[in-house]
Amino acid sequence: MMTVILASLRRIGAIVSKEMRQLKRDRLTFGMVVMIPLIQLLLFGYAINTDVRNVPVAIVDQSGSAAGRWIVEAVRVTQVVEIVANYDQVTQAQQAITEGKIRAALVLPPDLTGRLANQQTLGQWLVDGSDTMVAGAIRQLRSMPLDQITGQTTTRPPTFEVALFYNPQQRSAVNIVPGLIAVILTMTMILFTSAAIVREREKGNLELLITTPIKPLELMLGKILPYILVGLLQMAIILGLGHLIFAVPINGDISQLLMGTLLFIAASLSLGLLISTLAKNQLQAMQMTIFVLLPTILLSGFMFPFEAMPKPAQWIAELLPGTHFMRIIRAIVLRGGDLSDMAADALWLLGFTALGIVLASLRFSKRLD
Repeated sequence: MMTVILASLRRIGAIVSKEMRQLKRDRLTFGMVVMIPLIQLLLFGYAINTDVRNVPVAIVDQSGSAAGRWIVEAVRVTQVVEIVANYDQVTQAQQAITEGKIRAALVLPPDLTGRLANQQTLGQWLVDGSDTMVAGAIRQLRSMPLDQITGQTTTRPPTFEVALFYNPQQRSAVNIVPGLIAVILTMTMILFTSAAIVREREKGNLELLITTPIKPLELMLGKILPYILVGLLQMAIILGLGHLIFAVPINGDISQLLMGTLLFIAASLSLGLLISTLAKNQLQAMQMTIFVLLPTILLSGFMFPFEAMPKPAQWIAELLPGTHFMRIIRAIVLRGGDLSDMAADALWLLGFTALGIVLASLRFSKRLD
């Protein structure tokens, strides 16, 4: 019996040794074993912060008084907000909220000094309520004690009124459903195309492609086009069911929504194609897809406020197509904005697509390894 057990252990040991040598030769897989937990640790421990800080806001001070300046300074020192603009008219602030330039605006009326003397409501916060965490942070500022401004101890009702735009009921589904489109399209579009060239190689079809007169760019475009319809179908399913089941509003124009989604689908597919030229098998393609998907979920603003992340994390997030589409889809669906309002994000996706296709075409060599 002992002899049988020892023989079995030797055979198992031989297989283990073989697998370890194979893992050692597969550098990408071995690297993922180390990098994925390391990235998760850094993202959750350093980049992810549920304490909302530095929310970009604007000031509309119609009083032009010293009291107005005191209030602005009292708001600034809370560090919850970062004052990035000053407007003369309320309509300018509302347009900036629609375009995503700011998340809220503090409006101080012309009769601010009289309101302060009579202990009346001093002003109003106009807040983008589509992000419930940001809106909650701004609402905390409504009860700023008056003695922080005047230096006098007093009891009084909340200092500021709060007007929540786009999601006055503060329902989480309103914010999550449009963002879910970005996450799911990132996962499926990159995963589908990242295995495209690899699958041709594994099935032996690459030899046939090599013998044809097809050009690398033509091959890349041919791989992308079928999945565009798949991506649009997924977008329609998520948004349609979100509207029917969770009453998520669709405030923007459908044509704007389609154009923005097409830009993101193209960017994701081009990234998937580039991955397919780097990966040697479908397992590696899936691992590299996860490597992109995880930061997209955590850093794009889907789960945590973008402004709450440290600057290095924001720089990384700006490189991801999902971050830019997250802004576009929420602006169009929730705030009724236009693609022109998000021109910087749209142009970034367009440039990313062009660069990804060119790099994938250059990496594809019409010869066998």
